[in-house]
Order: sequence, then structure tokens, then C-alpha cells
Amino acid sequence: MEYFQKHPKKELLHGPVVDWVEEQYRKLYKRKPRDPWREIRRLYQKGFLIKVKKGVYKYDPDLIRNKELHEFPPDIKEAIFKRDGYKCIVCGRGREDGVEIHADHRIPLEKGGTNTIENGQTLCSEHNLLKKNYSQTEFGKRFLIRLYQEALEKNDERMIKFCEEIFDIYDKYNINSHIERPDRKFKEFK
Repeated sequence: MEYFQKHPKKELLHGPVVDWVEEQYRKLYKRKPRDPWREIRRLYQKGFLIKVKKGVYKYDPDLIRNKELHEFPPDIKEAIFKRDGYKCIVCGRGREDGVEIHADHRIPLEKGGTNTIENGQTLCSEHNLLKKNYSQTEFGKRFLIRLYQEALEKNDERMIKFCEEIFDIYDKYNINSHIERPDRKFKEFK
């Protein structure tokens, strides 16, 4: 962060920042730091840096001073939970099921999201982790695959047809085509 603070409002490539960090670290600890590349990305994810493009970041002290860099305030978090019935909006499980719930940002702070009720949703730990690992459309498709598999097991024709139509929409707009469409594969086993 020190390097970025010394160069405010300048678009900085990853490489020179990493070189500087490694040099400073060696002076102090006589060895290389663990992973400065990842730490720069983490500073961006926490909202301290602006990602200009791949491998280029900027520190803007004016923007950072005005940005809320914390999770939902307790009253907003409680309002989100209350609105969602204290249950995960994906699976419907909640505290009464012994499941930990989280107030999650629909649009992450680092992508311009806010700490408002409208930008919040209740997720269980499992679905919160899945969402963090995938984009929302990937998360949606992976959840839909699970729903489709359950519908096949129950022979729920209505839900099977629903899922297949949603898969058609993913195909129509070429969204997340790297995730294999399961309905063709599973129909062979029906």
C-alpha cells in the first residue's frame, strides 16, 4: 500500500510494484515475500485500489476516503435477514436448521456495490462460498444443474422442463458455455 500511496492517482503496472515490494522486504527480512501479486489483488478486492485493467491498479485517496470499506452495518444486516426470513435465498435453510447465514452483497463493494438493503441478500455459508468462487451467472448455472439433478431423481417433469428452458437461455446468449450443459448427458440415463 505504501508504494501506491507514494504514487496517488497514477495507473501502476503490477510488475514494478512487486519489484519494489520485494526489494523492501529483502532489506527487512533477508528473503523474498510470499506472494505480492496476490496481495495487490487483495488490496483491490478490499476496496483500497482501483483496477484500471488487468495488471494495472490505481490508488485514489479521494475516492478511498469516501468509500465505505466495511461490511453491512448491524442494522442493515438485520433488515436483510428479516426481509429474507432469516433463510438462504438459494436453498431455504437458515438458523432454525442449524445453518450459519450471511448478509451478502449482490454487487460486491469492489465492483461498485453499496451497503444498502437493496444490495443485500441472505446466503448460507455454503452458497456464500460458492458465490465468492464463481460469478453470479456461473453460480446460477451450477445451482440450476443441482436443481436439474434433483428433478430427475424425483421424476419431476415440470421442473425438468423449466431447467432445460433456462439452459437454452444460457446457450442462446453464450453465457458460461465452459460449464457443461447437463440435460443432454443426464437424459441418456433416464
